[in-house]
Order: sequence, then structure tokens, then C-alpha cells
Amino acid sequence: MLITLRQVHDSDLPVFFRQMNDPESLRMAAFTAKDPADRDAFDAHWARIRASCAVPRTILADGDVVGSAAVYGEPGEREVTYWVDRAYWGRGIATGALRALVAEVAERPLFARAAADNAASLRVLEKCGFRSTARATGYAHARGAEIEEIVLRLEP
Repeated sequence: MLITLRQVHDSDLPVFFRQMNDPESLRMAAFTAKDPADRDAFDAHWARIRASCAVPRTILADGDVVGSAAVYGEPGEREVTYWVDRAYWGRGIATGALRALVAEVAERPLFARAAADNAASLRVLEKCGFRSTARATGYAHARGAEIEEIVLRLEP
């Protein structure tokens, strides 16, 4: 499977919105929008991302839109994020996309966060060179509770 990244197109947004409203995906990701079904808030969020210094990308697998990945935040504190459609989980897509993203964005360090029980995401991050540096707690909207998260860092 050929995994590539490209600029986000307007036509990707409805696909992202659908992907980010899958109940199982929301639970796994944990740290999501307060109301993922609020399309106006979703559109405003993506408008801010696309207008900022973030590096948002669409993930393609054999030419199909299967998710998104981005680097965002202030220099020195920039974080990575990614989302892959649940229908494509377990195929190495998140790992391939994240590798491509961190190769594109040379700035280091980069940070990431994942729910402590999200073993799949933690594995993806570790395969891409991120190392656990801290544990924290945060409110996970998708779970309606404070949960533990792992903070990871990618060095030069």
C-alpha cells in the first residue's frame, strides 16, 4: 500500500468529519473535541489550523483519503497529531504517515500525547522515534473523565 501525504483540500473536510465521529475511534483517541458532532465548530477548528503556522496534511493510502496528520503549536513546543479511519487500522498507515510527516518537518524537538491505554498509538509513536518523557492527566471529552496520558518527545 502506498502511503503519502498532501496538502489538505476543502473536499477532505467532510471525510475527516465523518472519520472523527466514529464512536470507537473517539473512545480510542480520548482527547477529542468537546462535541465532535458540531460541524460548525469542526469547520472553525480546521479554518484556524489551515490559517496558522501548523503543517496539516491529508493521509492517502493508494490515493484514497484515509485520515489526517499535522504538526502544530509554538516553536519548541510543537506537537504531532494524526487520525486514521478505523477501517484502515492495523495496516501500518499511521506509522507510514507519521514517518513522512516528521521527515517533512525538520524542527526538533517534536512532542506527542496519547491516552496511556492507547497501545496502538503509543506503538506508532515509538516506531517513529518518539520516547516517553512524562505522564500527565487530562480531561478526555470522548470518555467524559480525567484519564492518564503519556507525553512523548522526538529528539534531533
